[in-house]
Parts: sequence; structure tokens; C-alpha cells
Amino acid sequence: MGEAKSEAAPRRPVTLTDVARRAGVSQPTASRVLNGSARTVADSYRRRVLDAARELGYTPNLAAQVIARGTSRTIALVISGISDPYFSAMASELMKQAAEYGMRVSIAVTDRRVDRELELVRELRGQQPQAIVLAGTGYVDPPNGDELVAELRRFEETGGRVVLISRTDLPFETVTFDNREGARELAAELTTLGYRRALVLGSATPLLSMQQRVDGFVEGFGGEAAVAYPEFSWEGAREHIRSLPDDELARIQLVFAITDDMALGAIAGLRDRGRRIPQDVAVAGFDDITTLRDVVPALTTVHVPLDQVADETVRRALDGDAGGRTVPAHPVIRASTPPVRR
Repeated sequence: MGEAKSEAAPRRPVTLTDVARRAGVSQPTASRVLNGSARTVADSYRRRVLDAARELGYTPNLAAQVIARGTSRTIALVISGISDPYFSAMASELMKQAAEYGMRVSIAVTDRRVDRELELVRELRGQQPQAIVLAGTGYVDPPNGDELVAELRRFEETGGRVVLISRTDLPFETVTFDNREGARELAAELTTLGYRRALVLGSATPLLSMQQRVDGFVEGFGGEAAVAYPEFSWEGAREHIRSLPDDELARIQLVFAITDDMALGAIAGLRDRGRRIPQDVAVAGFDDITTLRDVVPALTTVHVPLDQVADETVRRALDGDAGGRTVPAHPVIRASTPPVRR
């Protein structure tokens, strides 16, 4: 008779205890790190736990976590549109920061439709993310506001967290940057450069943070500031410039657009009209999106530190911190707005 072949014993799954032992920390500490706590574990310990988990090939039982905690290890990000350079940059930063804590980010797009936003929040509640982050700007007079608040409150009652980015129209934790003050400071600096006649491109859609930028710029500008409200897009800004009568266009020294994307649309429109930037018309925007690195001349704008915004948002999504935080935004003067020659 031949010898019976021995079978290798099945490998025991790596447990949280194994990870804690390898990292030299307690099991509760390892659990806090691997379950997404951002505030209660020192960074040195967190790194040791993450390194140990990677070395051992530890894979958390996600289904068990959802049952135990009532939530998944997901942050649901609700944004206005993924094609917008600002929102795509925001999503990228949030994903990067969330990954530091072993979290994933799912993305839902509203296309700036308030009915769609409400519908998405209802769907997301059923998916049980750990947090819902609303990153689109709110409305000056928000429709469906009460219904949206009610849905988000129900989500909080089941243990979820709600965090807003750059919007103050809803009563939840907010991470924002000072749209009004950033625009006001930019206007003041441009005034010192000699600009006295500006066209401000706002938004035909009544978006709260965008109107704050308009108001801040008008407040800080030491000259004449005419305000227009084209479609809130690159195309809207371009078409508005292209439609201006010759005499109105001839009076403009400076165009300030409430987003960099609209500022780039304005530049396209000005060039279509035969104007040179900045020799004939200066241009400034707001956001400091990364694609500006390829723009000639370099665009003056208001820098929004999206890495800080994303870090603060993820921390609040994981651990909560009642109230709000305003991340400073500051003007950056570049070649598109040189000093006015006297």
C-alpha cells in the first residue's frame, strides 16, 4: 500500500490580535486604527499598526464590521459634477486623505439638481456609509431644504456622520473657506495695482458661496465693479464675453470670475474678441485649481488649500467635532494681473 499523502493544514486567517502583537500595541489600539479612528491614536502607533497589517496580510471582515457597527468603511462624497476641475481635485484629495485611515470614498454626482441631491442622500442612507459629505455649494434660497435636513438627521440617528464642505445652508458640521473674505482681499490687492474698472462674472444659478465671492469682491474693490450673471460654466463665461457690445468691452480693465474655470472661459472669450491678456484686459479667478499650471499667462486667483480642507473633512467624518472650521484662503497675484501703467 502506498503512503497516504499528507495535506497541508489550512492557513489560519490573520486576526486583529496578530496585528496588535506584531505592532507592539494593545488590541483596542489596533482596532481604533483599523476601524478608522483619526483622533485617538498617536501617529507613530498608527503607522506601526498599518505596517503590521500590511506585512501580515490582514484583511478586515467588512461584512462583519457593517453588522457590528451598522456602517461600512466608506465615506460617501456628494458633489455637483466630476468634470469640474475644482470638484475633481477635491475628490482626489479626499480619497488620498481617507486612504490614510483605511477608508474608501464613493462619489455621487448631483449635476447641481436639488431633487437629485435629495434622492442620492436617501439612497446613500440605505448603503450605510460611515459618513456623507456634501461638497457642492448650497443655494441662496435652498429648495427642498427641510426635506434634505430631515433625511440627513435620520442618517445621523443611525450612527452616521454628516459633514459639509464650503456650504453653510444646512445645520451640520462644516469645513469651509472664507469665500467672501478671500474675494475681498483679492479685490483690495488688485485695487492697489491700479485697477479701477472691473467686470465681475457671477452665477445665474443662485449659489450661496458663489454669491459670497461676488459680494466680497465688490466690497473690496476700490473702483467701479459691474456684475453679470452668466451660466455657471466655462461656456457661460465665454459666451457672455463674446456677447458684450464693443463699447462695454472697451471699458473693461479687469475681469474677475468666481471660479478659475469661468476665468478660463472668459480668457477664451476675450481672445475670440481679439483682446490680449493681460495687455488689453487683466483676468482673475478663484480656487487655484491644479490645471492652472498650464495656463499662459499664469492666472491670478484665490488659493484654496484643498489638502487642508480634505484632511479636516475626513477627520470630522471619522470622529466628529461639533461646529465648523474655516480654512484660510488667500490671493495669489500672477502674470494675468500686472500693475496698471499710469
